[in-house]
Amino acid sequence: MILKQITSEGLAHHSYYLGSGRTAAVIDPRRDCDVYLDIARGLDQQITLIFETHRNEDYVTGSRELAKRTGAGIYHGPVTAFSFGSRVEEGRSFQLGDLELSVLETPGHTLDSISLVVRDKKVSDDPYLVFTGDALFSGDAGRTDLLGRGRGEEAAGMLYDSIWNKILPLGDAVLLYPAHGAGSVCGADIVDHPVTTTGYEKKTNPLLRKDRTDFIGYKTREHHYVPPYFSRMEVVNLEGPAVMGQLPDLIPYTNRQVKELAAKGAQLLDIRAPGSFGAGYIEGSLSVWREGLAAYMGWFLHYDAPVILVDDFNLDLDPVIRQFVRLGYDNLKGYLAGGFPGWYKAGERFSRHRVWSARDLHTVIESGTEDLYLLDVRDIHNREKAGHITGDHHMYVGELPGRIQDVPENADIVVYCDAGYKGCLAASYLSIHDYPRVTNILGGFAGWSAAGLPVEK
Repeated sequence: MILKQITSEGLAHHSYYLGSGRTAAVIDPRRDCDVYLDIARGLDQQITLIFETHRNEDYVTGSRELAKRTGAGIYHGPVTAFSFGSRVEEGRSFQLGDLELSVLETPGHTLDSISLVVRDKKVSDDPYLVFTGDALFSGDAGRTDLLGRGRGEEAAGMLYDSIWNKILPLGDAVLLYPAHGAGSVCGADIVDHPVTTTGYEKKTNPLLRKDRTDFIGYKTREHHYVPPYFSRMEVVNLEGPAVMGQLPDLIPYTNRQVKELAAKGAQLLDIRAPGSFGAGYIEGSLSVWREGLAAYMGWFLHYDAPVILVDDFNLDLDPVIRQFVRLGYDNLKGYLAGGFPGWYKAGERFSRHRVWSARDLHTVIESGTEDLYLLDVRDIHNREKAGHITGDHHMYVGELPGRIQDVPENADIVVYCDAGYKGCLAASYLSIHDYPRVTNILGGFAGWSAAGLPVEK
């Protein structure tokens, strides 16, 4: 048996390659599916089965892409009417070399959620491992707020029953492979374990120490952010995403072309670090650092206008392109040739926003010389856990596009986050919307705390 876990950074998404003999299956594939084909070629195996454990909200599925290139069949849970693939009900089994894959219906996170139980029939009829999708994670369980308003209790009840009546009875020694790891938006507090067991989760997962009533109450009170791109992903993954055939080839745009495209509505996305962006940027640029693309571009970028990247030296753009592909941004068109250095070396105009350290902010607050509107754009969980700066206002950075009217236009806006990255994103967005005085705190609350400055809990 061959089992490989493929993790998509940024999304904390786990997909799986499972092989036996000359055949293989892929569970929850991502859209840039060359990784599975490379594994199959290296093992002289043919991918014949593709499973989706549920309709995903946070990324574009790669099932149609992979099926086009392999001829493999695609299989979904029985509830949702997907426009591609085949439905499978509980009890359906598939043979994969010496392995048997059996379907369990495990709704709760979504109505169509399934888990896949694997038995190595050459060794034993007992379950060996289970792919749980978004039903059960390491240290957590799937979010239950996505069925729609008023259905939270129903979803939480279904999830509890799926875990306790379907997954845990498989046996304490069964290996458990979830579809997401730590940092995913599909859970609240997933532990950074790539694999776990049902028995370990029964002992250590705090949600599994609750009875059904407490579990439902906890899940319905749980706070999750819902990025606006989720609704698009649900439709795309229901109807089936377009087949790409290959990763897009980006166009190197000249300075003149970038200015012309921006004037026509193209989105300029600066993927440099906050320190570089703060020193200078092309007017109208949105700042999202490379490692933050998967988490934040779905809050701010539109799908109907071209995206042009701005970097320092345009090195290794392949991982960046893949982030766009996974979130369905087929409108990524090109990049600024020569990067930002080529822009300022040509004498082009550029903008700046003010950048302070945590100590700079403290000095200004203590002096009382400026009337600041201090805006904390961290996740509410981080704010509640670590504390905040006295007198500030809170708005999660992802909510800024929908609540920008709550930020006073003519105030001196000072933005802080955990370390300065989300603050730079917020500052750039405010600048795009003509806020004249915006400052980002490099180091964010981490720098404030490290400097021993006062924290309000």
